[in-house]
Order: sequence, then structure tokens, then C-alpha cells
Amino acid sequence: MESTVKLLMVIAYLGVLLGIGVVASRRVKDMRDFFAAGKSLSFWSVAFSARATGESAWLLLGLTGMGAAIGIKSMWIVLGEIIGVTLAWLWMSRRFKRLTDRYDSVTMPDYLESRFRDTSHLLRIVSALSLVVFVTIYVSAQIDATGAAFETFLGWNYYVGALVGFAVVLLYATSGGFFAVAWSDVFQGVLMFFGLTILPIAGIVAAGGWGEVTTGLTAIDPNLLSWSGASSWDWLIMAEVLGFLLIGIGFMGSPQIFVRFIALRDEAEIGKGAAVAVGFTVLADTGAVLIGMVGRHLLTSPGDDVAAVLGNGAQNVLPLLTEQLFPLVIVGLYVAIVLSAIMSTIDSLLVVAGSALARDWYQKVRHPELSDEELLRFSRFATFGLSLAALALAMTVAITTPERTIFWFVIFGWSGISATFCPTVILSLFWERFTGKGALAAMIGGFLAVPFFKFIAPELPGGEFFAALSELPPAVAVSFVLGVVVSLFTSPPEGVGEELRA
Repeated sequence: MESTVKLLMVIAYLGVLLGIGVVASRRVKDMRDFFAAGKSLSFWSVAFSARATGESAWLLLGLTGMGAAIGIKSMWIVLGEIIGVTLAWLWMSRRFKRLTDRYDSVTMPDYLESRFRDTSHLLRIVSALSLVVFVTIYVSAQIDATGAAFETFLGWNYYVGALVGFAVVLLYATSGGFFAVAWSDVFQGVLMFFGLTILPIAGIVAAGGWGEVTTGLTAIDPNLLSWSGASSWDWLIMAEVLGFLLIGIGFMGSPQIFVRFIALRDEAEIGKGAAVAVGFTVLADTGAVLIGMVGRHLLTSPGDDVAAVLGNGAQNVLPLLTEQLFPLVIVGLYVAIVLSAIMSTIDSLLVVAGSALARDWYQKVRHPELSDEELLRFSRFATFGLSLAALALAMTVAITTPERTIFWFVIFGWSGISATFCPTVILSLFWERFTGKGALAAMIGGFLAVPFFKFIAPELPGGEFFAALSELPPAVAVSFVLGVVVSLFTSPPEGVGEELRA
């Protein structure tokens, strides 16, 4: 009976997604519709779509697990996200929207090529290659999370669950393009928001109040209520906290986020969208950490092996807490909420990567004579091919790395996209002296720095600092430095100053 109710809720949820895909497919008339929803989305759609895409499985499973594992220290991640989302909307989006409308850009590589007057297509090629590589990694992390969610909630075989979730997203993303992605993200974003704000309140009430939660956490481990996660601060802890804070830089230029600003119907919508996006981030992300902390209090006792009770990385805390607090139908709804976080990111990433491969490489570089109808057909094939590559990678990682956690698997893909694009986008919007060669150096440097600081730097003398810091901050720094230094020795394109000041 229990598994049947959960399964029915999941089937209903997946049915809604497929229905959205069918309806959206009727709106797709050309490549502008498929890649940017015809630049016609409202602030509600853009704000919820951007937040649903930016969060993914790492929020509902990864960050809740971090809250259970390390406590209040996880709030540094929340603060970093709030800063990143706020700056993206209030500092960057208006100028980016204005420029992309001026250039009639449909994708991020479109914008970069127009901004730097790049006739060689090098920026477009590097952008497309970077997106294909790191988006594939990012999507594979979400497929991995899908399998874990079905396994935890429904008791399914991990591989069966991953395949089912993968198949549904593939169907509606390839049929309806960005319309399907945006509309489904609104639906999924609403589910995520209410799920993350209601559960911690229910948990605190069940515990007898926040005071009881803090008393229980102190008995388990006093460091769970320490902002350093320890009895004192040292340089490694400060590096780790800095790494947590700078996770938010990924919201400041990543293509899967900023394509939403391209799709926004009017610049006047930005202020209202910012209020929705920042409010979502504050409440949902704080709720995720509180879920972990409340779950640690209610589900474990002093001396317990956290991994044995709550799973590797404590990432089972949300499903276990819902099963303890709620009736079966609500638990089934939370299955859909977790899947919402995962699928809202997979669909967006697939469309972004598909556009990079189909439009930014195949059409713009190889076959400029390609018609819209032919491009749409190839885009669907490209999206399908990239999906299969991500699925293969997810299955390989699952087999070879059983000790992985969703949080750090996702962060590697997030870091790759962020370090490649965010410094370049920031400099391109606010520095007139930034050149095409500087942008190329920044993107290539950021791309290569991520695997270096992830796999090589921690093994060098003093490498524990980079292990604590994580790969994103130093890779972003490398990208910024290369972009500035190379630009100072090369000439910027003419007329950019007037465009940036317009």
C-alpha cells in the first residue's frame, strides 16, 4: 500500500511534465522558440525557472544533508547563494538583457561573439565545447540523484529509477524546448519552495520548539551550532567557509541561468523578478539547512554513525524526516518535490547544451545555410545524444565511486561552467577595455583550472588548503587574472563603450 501511494503520486507528477511537453511543443515554431521561448516569458516564469534550475538535487538532498552533517556552518552556503542571486538580478541582468536584445542573441555564445565582434568563431567554439563537457557532467550528477531518490523513497533499483527519470525529462525537453523547460520549472519551482519551507516548520513543531532542537544538537555535537563547525577558527576552516560563500558566483553568468534573462519579454520585468528570485533563495535555502538540522535532532542520537542512519553525506535526511512526520500521501508528494529539483535542472541543462552543439557549432560554424526547420531537427538529435552521454557517465560513476555524495558531484560540474563563463560575462558587461583575446584566455584558463584545482592541486605541498577551498574560487581567480592581463596587451573592439553605456 505504501509504495503504491508513492508511485501514484510520482506517476501523476510525471504525467503533468509530459503534458507540459505536449502543450509546449505546439508553441515551438522556430529556433528562437526552442532555445529562448521566443523572448516572451514573464518575470514569474523567469524567476522560478532560474531558481529551480540553479538549485537542483544538491539543494534538496545535498544541502539538507550538509545541514545534518555539519549543522549551522552550512548557512555560509546559503549566504553565498543569496549574494550571488542578488548580484545577478540587480547588478548584471539589466545590462545583459539590454545588450542581448541589441545583438538579437538567442544563446550565450551568440552574445559573446557579438560583444567582441569575433569573426573567427573561436569564442563560439570554446563556449560550445565547454558547455558540452561540463553540462554533461552536471546532468550526469542529476541522473545519479534521480536514481538515488527512487531508491530511497520507493525502494526501486537505483539503475531503474535513474532510467525512468531520465526518459521522462528527455521526452518533454526534446519536444517542447525552452517553452517546456520554463513552464515545467514554474510548476516544479513552486513544489520545491513549499516543500522546503513547510517541512522545517513541521519538524520544529514536532520537536517541541527550536529550543528543543538546539538542546538536542548540543547533546549530539556542540559543533553543529558553531559557525566554524569547530571549537575555534583556523586557516583551513576559513578556506572552507570562503569556498562555501563563493559557490554563489556561479549565478553571475552561467549560461543555464542567464539564458532566462534572454528569454524575458521586457527589461521592465527585472525588478519584480529579482524580488521573487531573492525571496525564493532566502526561504528555500534556509529551509534546506534547517531540515538537515531538525532531522539530525529527530533521527539520530549521540554516538550514532550518521552515514549509517542518514546515508552517505546524510543525504537521506529529507526523505527519512518526511516519512516520520507526514502521512503517506504527503510523503508521496515529497517524492515529486525531490524529483522536481532534479528534473528542473536536467531539462534546462540539456536545452543549453543542445543549443551549444546544434546552433553554436553545427549551424553557426559548420553549416550557416541551415534552415530553422533543419536546425530544430538537429537540435533534438543533439539533445538526445548529449543525454545518452550523461547517462553513461552517471552509470560509470555510480559503479566506480560508491562513496560519492550528490553535493560534491554537482559542485564539480557547477564549478566548470562557472569558472569558464562567469568572469568573462562579468568583465564583458562592465569593462570596456575587455578584449576578445582576453575573453578567450579567461574561458580556456577557467576551463582548465577546474580539473587542476580539483585533482592535482590538493596533492601538492600545502594542498590541504585547496582541498578545503574547493576548485571554484581559485579557478575563477585564474580566469579573471588571465582575462585582465591579456586584455591589457590587446586591443578592444570598436564601439563597445557606447553600447555598454547605452
